[in-house]
Amino acid sequence: MNTASEPCVFIVDDDEDIRTSLSRALRTRGYTTEVFDSAQAFLAGYDAARSGCLILDYGLPQMNGLDLQQVLVKRGRPLPIIFITGHGGVSEAVRAMKHGAVDFLEKPFRQETLLARIETALEMDAKARDVDTALKLTRDKLASLTQREREIAEFLVMNPSNSSSKDVARHLDISPRTVDHHRARILEKMNVQSVAELVDLALTYQLFTKPDP
Repeated sequence: MNTASEPCVFIVDDDEDIRTSLSRALRTRGYTTEVFDSAQAFLAGYDAARSGCLILDYGLPQMNGLDLQQVLVKRGRPLPIIFITGHGGVSEAVRAMKHGAVDFLEKPFRQETLLARIETALEMDAKARDVDTALKLTRDKLASLTQREREIAEFLVMNPSNSSSKDVARHLDISPRTVDHHRARILEKMNVQSVAELVDLALTYQLFTKPDP
């Protein structure tokens, strides 16, 4: 069995007993797990292509859980994180949740609670990766357009109320018949049935706008 392709529950805690007990308990429930004793060890060993979630001790030495969360956020879409802590306060929990943590659990916690949070986290990660895949496929389709097709597609998306062939032709100084030909090719390549669908697709994936920094 190729465990690298399965969702994994990554456990980062400097307490060996906690790492071992959590990993054993989750494996008996059918989860794939990997354990790390520090934030640095996790960063050195984690492949961002791996799906799953992260059970993260807040009170790690040197680089604590919140610091690791910030590093992952800066690297791009991070794994969903479930914080566990023996001494975290309200302010720490608020900061963690603000940056996308699934939950902030105080030790000791009920195993059923952790399992429920893990299921939520894995579902979140799977959905996010599906969106990433759809975005890549859509951008690949966009990249297949010729320069002229892209110009027309962008005009159609940015000017949906003036999307007739005559409007486009006037804007680009070409014939309406040429616009019709390119429009058909655009819809075919982007795998949509109408300009309205093209507009929806472009707005969903911000195809002709720069994403917010």
